[in-house]
Amino acid sequence: MDLDVVNMFIIAGGTLAIPILAFVASFLLWPAALIKVYHWYWRRRLGMQVDYAEYEGYRFCYSHRGTPGTRPSVLLLHGFSAHKDMWLGVVKFLPKNMHLVCVDMPGHEGTTRSSAVDYSIEGQVKRIHQLSIFSILSACFSLCVCVYICVCIIYICYVYCVRLTGDLSFALIYCLQYPTESKFVQRLRELEKAQDSDGIPLIPSTPEEMEEMLKLCSYVRFKIPKQILQGLVDVRLPNNDFYRECFMELVGEKSRHSLHENMHLISTPLQVIWGKNDQVLDVSGASVLARAIPGSQVHLLDNCGHSVVMERPRKSAQLIMDFIISQQNSNKKLS
Repeated sequence: MDLDVVNMFIIAGGTLAIPILAFVASFLLWPAALIKVYHWYWRRRLGMQVDYAEYEGYRFCYSHRGTPGTRPSVLLLHGFSAHKDMWLGVVKFLPKNMHLVCVDMPGHEGTTRSSAVDYSIEGQVKRIHQLSIFSILSACFSLCVCVYICVCIIYICYVYCVRLTGDLSFALIYCLQYPTESKFVQRLRELEKAQDSDGIPLIPSTPEEMEEMLKLCSYVRFKIPKQILQGLVDVRLPNNDFYRECFMELVGEKSRHSLHENMHLISTPLQVIWGKNDQVLDVSGASVLARAIPGSQVHLLDNCGHSVVMERPRKSAQLIMDFIISQQNSNKKLS
């Protein structure tokens, strides 16, 4: 074989080997970095840009796509210990021309971490209100709030909708309160009695605990490599003290009764999307909302656990769009 041809194959093979070796090394040695690169890649592919908004020294980190228009802008709020990128699976199936804003909640990811006061329900409502009124959403003609709170005994969106009824056209809420206690909630009561904040199932510190948390939050069972589990733990571990502080504020006396205090005041159209196999918050809570809020729409998803937007992103996006269109059609008839 000609020497030039041999050299060409060697150069080509070396060029291909470098990214492959880099990927393998990252997978084995720096799985946390690989996970961050994965989120960065999907944000770019989906056209989501990361920006920051400041108000009186407090900084919000958010990703966004599109501009305000005739359709409602969609504000996507993640749950406890998550971040804005948890919505990427749903964003993939939403129209590219829709104005979307995915926010890191107070203290999470790139948003300012301040005193524990901001982590209570009222504190988070105040911060989100500042963001929507004084910053990126101030020019929106109408606003849809889509909330996925992973563990709160009561939910920010309830209080938020009550405060901002005049600014919201409707709200979509995931995983709400429940009349029947799940095993997870029973476990929380045991931890509360024992005054043990280290055994919270949603704050893993080892790959084994991470695997158990994923089993708790998902109906579908995946065999996840230990390296990826370790990467997920490595990303969260530096924040675990904050997560514990935040969790205790959310389930504390100041926050846990806000649902019952505010639910009857909600007048915005409401859509509830809930996994029938939710092990974190019992699905029976959907019927409570349906009775308490006239005209609310309830969708119970088969073979789906607590992580609705991750397990069923296409279905979630479809339900969101159907609800938006139905509300717009209703408003047109009224006008």
